[in-house]
Amino acid sequence: MKVVVAGIGYVGLVTGVCLAEKGHNVICVDINTDKIEMMKNGKSPIYEPGIEELMNKNYKNKRLNYSNDYKKEYKDADVIIIAVGTPEKNDGSANLDYVYEVVKQIASNVNKDCIVVIKSTVPIGTNDEIEKYLNENKKSNCKIEVVSNPEFLSQGTAIKDTMNASRIVIGTESENAKKMMKQLYKNFDIPILFMKRRSSEMVKYASNDFLALKISYMNDIANLCEIVGANIDEVTNGMSYDQRIGNKFLKVGCGYGGSCFPKDTKALYYLAKRQGYDLKSIEATIIINKKQKMVLLEKAKKKFKTFKEINVAILGIAFKPNTDDLRDAPALDNINLLLKEKAKIKVFDPKAIANLKKIYSTNIEYVNTPQKAIHNADVCFIFTEWNQVKEVKPIEYYREMRNAVVYDGRNIYDIKEMKKNGVEYYSIGR
Repeated sequence: MKVVVAGIGYVGLVTGVCLAEKGHNVICVDINTDKIEMMKNGKSPIYEPGIEELMNKNYKNKRLNYSNDYKKEYKDADVIIIAVGTPEKNDGSANLDYVYEVVKQIASNVNKDCIVVIKSTVPIGTNDEIEKYLNENKKSNCKIEVVSNPEFLSQGTAIKDTMNASRIVIGTESENAKKMMKQLYKNFDIPILFMKRRSSEMVKYASNDFLALKISYMNDIANLCEIVGANIDEVTNGMSYDQRIGNKFLKVGCGYGGSCFPKDTKALYYLAKRQGYDLKSIEATIIINKKQKMVLLEKAKKKFKTFKEINVAILGIAFKPNTDDLRDAPALDNINLLLKEKAKIKVFDPKAIANLKKIYSTNIEYVNTPQKAIHNADVCFIFTEWNQVKEVKPIEYYREMRNAVVYDGRNIYDIKEMKKNGVEYYSIGR
């Protein structure tokens, strides 16, 4: 089975590598020539633990290859997986330009019966529209069937999430497509759930939006805990024993970011609005998270009336550990405001600094250890719970900082330990 993956981002590259690892012949296609050459030389264009090892292993054994010649690769593919981005538009809706760019290329070049698999997160009904377009615009007399197959990977654990997924969701009413998809995933010991295409599309949005809702709910409760004198750590521990709730996504912080939750909540809210339905739970999720991103700075404003000429240390800028992704990262909103107030900023992040430099080439000092970031600082903000940050001892803040004032957006430290070591410490919900 020849499998072609269109789009080499987090989803596309991880999908291609994992399918090759499971024995398929996979071609990853991208129009970016530099990216193709980089991967042929064994370098990943994204940071994801373990990805380069699997890339090199399967490239050497010739199960995985890379190409920018989509005309050639689409022509005789058995399965074409579309895994390009669907970023949000200004109104919150999903931008499908990249998806349809690939769809048009497929229609113009495919020359045999094939299955087109949509892994990109798309609004409900998009798979139907794509299949209609392909069959109305195809240049050859072949049969093209479209299958919805959403991904549920998390950045930082993407390979594990793909190879050991909780389920594989496939949306199709075609027996031939079911047969092909069973063959595609025959070496994955994972439950396969077949359903209607529109149900499959909704599963992706409903899953991501529920997790985002859970995060925002817990952050809301954490903020109330501070007001009424409860401790969110104790509250979440008490909740976690209830099997109806579970112990996942109860951790509070300074808001979610990344490539999925922000855009998927907005996209589903927009879609519901267009259908005349007010999705109030998701609207609340979006509002709470927007406010939560600034919760640390709001606390700091009570102590620092202005940040002009204040030495600010920022530990962690990626939206979560084990990724270099800055999309909708809470740190960015805070950096913007701090720069507007003329703060002197030093930043540490083990993976995402190169991406931040693309946004701010000046006005920020970049350092390679947390200790260098906090040295001589008047205040420190923690936005990402990298291991390197968690390894900083409370006494180091006291010794290194000019004024040991720490605002922790990930509740890394024990309150008593920080106080014992002379640190003025603020966290969330405690």
